[in-house]
Amino acid sequence: MTTTEKVSLRGNEVAVAIPLLTIRKCLYATHRRFAPRGNASLLVYDLPHIKHFLDLNIIYNIIKMMKPLYINLDEKDFKEKIEILFDILNECSLCPNDCKVNRNKGEKGRCESDSKIKISGFHLHFGEEPPISGRNGSGTIFFSGCPSKCVYCQNYTISQLCEGYYINVEQLFSIMLKLQMEGAHNINLVTPTHYVPQIVNAIFLARNSGLKIPIVYNTFGYEKVETLRILEGIIDIYMPDMRYSDDKYAQKYSGVKDYTYYNRIAVKEMHRQVGDLSIENGIAIKGLLVRLLILPNDVSGTIDTLNFLYEEVSKDTYISLLDQYHPVYKAYKFKEINRTIEEDEYMKIYKVAKKFRGHFQMSRIGKLYDL
Repeated sequence: MTTTEKVSLRGNEVAVAIPLLTIRKCLYATHRRFAPRGNASLLVYDLPHIKHFLDLNIIYNIIKMMKPLYINLDEKDFKEKIEILFDILNECSLCPNDCKVNRNKGEKGRCESDSKIKISGFHLHFGEEPPISGRNGSGTIFFSGCPSKCVYCQNYTISQLCEGYYINVEQLFSIMLKLQMEGAHNINLVTPTHYVPQIVNAIFLARNSGLKIPIVYNTFGYEKVETLRILEGIIDIYMPDMRYSDDKYAQKYSGVKDYTYYNRIAVKEMHRQVGDLSIENGIAIKGLLVRLLILPNDVSGTIDTLNFLYEEVSKDTYISLLDQYHPVYKAYKFKEINRTIEEDEYMKIYKVAKKFRGHFQMSRIGKLYDL
């Protein structure tokens, strides 16, 4: 059910069809910020059980929320972000490793990447969380290399051994458009941190060629707030891991320093930008989705992470509890993680996750819960 109104937006009168369900969902969040002041003209909608009073600013805000964020980003601002990001590669500090190498001149840091884009492949992915994969699949692009060195990485041939092939920015944006044409609900960037400049450039070019689906930033979570702030207005859905709550384990098993600090301030910044996960007709369109991979013997400290999210981020955070850990790559060298997790380990964490008001997925049971 929709309502159609002629409204003036930026000096142009246009006819706008607005889903009433979208208005209901957006009203509470937008009314406080866009409440009419003075003698602002009002539009009145008679909806079941309640009458909403909206001014044109609210209508305009709702229209913007129905599109991916990068669609609304000014071209000048987009180009400035691209320029800033490529300058960072001269003395790379995109991630907390702060390698300071000149990737524009072919030097490589811990991610084992210079300025050339390397991917292992791309395809429609049906194995992500239900709001990400949806019915048609998530348009997933797997980037080679990684800022971390997880000894148990199930994709170690891509992340650690850097298998893949080189492409340029034009090919990357063409891949995005191809995935959209195949029906993807979103563009899912897997391990994107070390290629942020090239990715943003590709999104800019793809937008100008018709890209119009949400961008998913699928990350290990070892991020710098400074880089994330440049991404504001471009990324629609942040999907970070929160892998550890104790830095000694992050250092031992993933080779990264101060993980908990960087990970938590990054997640708070992500939530500031996009808020809780918004889902329309079962498909995520914007927001934060946090993945919690449970490691054996409480190495991941998942309960502590859940408490952090509940107290400092949002009680409505979408949580994905992942139990699929199995020892691969170099995990056999570490007795404490050389096994899968046990039922009681999982259920102990599940009981804590139930306090969240939002959605969470239990991969062990294969079911999506709406709390």
